Order: sequence, then C-alpha cells, then structure tokens
Amino acid sequence: MQRNANHADPPSPVTKTTTRPSTAASAVKSFVRQPALDHDAAMRLAAVEYDRVVTQLRSLAPDDWSRPTDCPDWDVHALACHMLGMAEMAGSLREQFRQTRKAKRAGGVFIHALTALQVSERKRLTPQQIVERFAEVAPRAARGRRRTPAFVRRRPMPDEQPVGGQPDSPQERWTFGFVIDVILTRDPWLHRTDIAAATGNPLMLSADHDGVLVADVAQEWAQRHGQSCSLVLTGPAGGAWSWGSGGQRLELDAVQFCRALSGRGPGEGLLGVEVPF
Repeated sequence: MQRNANHADPPSPVTKTTTRPSTAASAVKSFVRQPALDHDAAMRLAAVEYDRVVTQLRSLAPDDWSRPTDCPDWDVHALACHMLGMAEMAGSLREQFRQTRKAKRAGGVFIHALTALQVSERKRLTPQQIVERFAEVAPRAARGRRRTPAFVRRRPMPDEQPVGGQPDSPQERWTFGFVIDVILTRDPWLHRTDIAAATGNPLMLSADHDGVLVADVAQEWAQRHGQSCSLVLTGPAGGAWSWGSGGQRLELDAVQFCRALSGRGPGEGLLGVEVPF
C-alpha cells in the first residue's frame, strides 16, 4: 500500500556536498542525539512504513513464516512477533509501561529483554492473527507517536543506548524524540529487509519513502565517522552525497549499505561505523 499524501519529499537526485564534520559524535561526552528530520516528516514516514509492513506480511506464503532470518534465533514468524510487539508498544501508553516493567524485571540488557518478551508473548499467534493485529494496531501506533508532545520528545532518555547490536557496541545518549521519530521507523524498515532477504521476495522501495529514510541514515553515518568521503547508493532508495573534499569513495546498493551499518553485512573501513536501527 502506498500513501502518497503521507510521503516526505524525496532526496534530490543531484550530488549533495556538506561541510566535513569536525568530530565524531561518540567523542563528545555531553552530546545527546536528536532526530534530524522534523516531526511531521518523520510521522509521514512512520505511517507509510507501518502500511508497508502490513503489505509485506500479507504477501508471505505459508512456508515463508518458518524461514530463518539474519536475526539470531528468529525465523520470520518470530521476527514478525517482535515487530507486532513494538507497534503495540508504540500504540498504547499502558502497553508501553507494561512491556517496560516486565523487561526490566527480566534483567540483563534492556533491549534484548524487551524483544525477547515481545516474541515470547506472541509466539503462539498464527500468521493470519499476526497480520490482522498488525493491521489493526498500525494506525494507533502512528497516531500515538505523532501525538507525543514536543516537550517529551526533547527530553534526554535516562540511560545511554547501544548504537549497535554487539556486546562491545558503543553507547550514547538519545532524546525520546530520536526513538519516537527515528528508531521506531528504522526498526520495522530494517526488518522488512530481513524478511525480503530470508524469503527472496521483492522488497517494496521508492525514492519518496525509502530514499528519505536512507538519506537520513547516510547523513548520520557521515556525522558519526567525521571523515571526508563521497557516497553513491544505487537502487530506488539511493542517492549521492559528498562530505568534505577527497577521501574514500564508496558505491553500493542502498539497502546493502544500511544492512552493513546495522551489522548485517560485511562492514570494513567506514562501512564498519555502526548506525542504530
């Protein structure tokens, strides 16, 4: 399903040149990461992304649900259970508090406890039930995120958050707005790529939705590594950027670029700089 009225403006097809970042954000101890996109644009992306998740899940064949994914110990069914749990958490303050309390009681790394809880509580749902519940909660999740007051979004989260999914991944401070406007959309987007990779099914991509998400990732990646470079990303979600003058030139598929930054693909050199999803 495409909702053109909700699409953010697509990135310009011409090469964009920006000033070279002076330092990596992780080196600035007082830094608190905020969303680069404005809230209205971020919420248009969120609504479209939820719709695309529903479309993808509805397209799966019965055998697809048991296929293994790049997420350790999760097949497509378990991955969809996590995605549903996140959407239900975003759509209800009561559910958000409930999941948070239970995950904290479980101990360990919070995000790992939270995602394990989401899968465990929904693992008995049939594929049809998962699709139906996701389709029902998607508008509530988008609405709940959109209505979060600005003063809440500006607040720093109480704890540092892991940038990547590895035990030694760096941690940094985020505002609540970075989670609400950015992470909660990047997460289902990346998992759509996981499902497409696992099943071999086509991945719905467009410049006016996926291209905007990828451009935001690319700009954040450049700010994180702080080096002069040029980047050409191919495919429907691609674009071209340069930061500073000279430096390394990279060219690859836009989806593979994001998967590499998330730890899902080979990431050497600048592609080893993690970006949170």
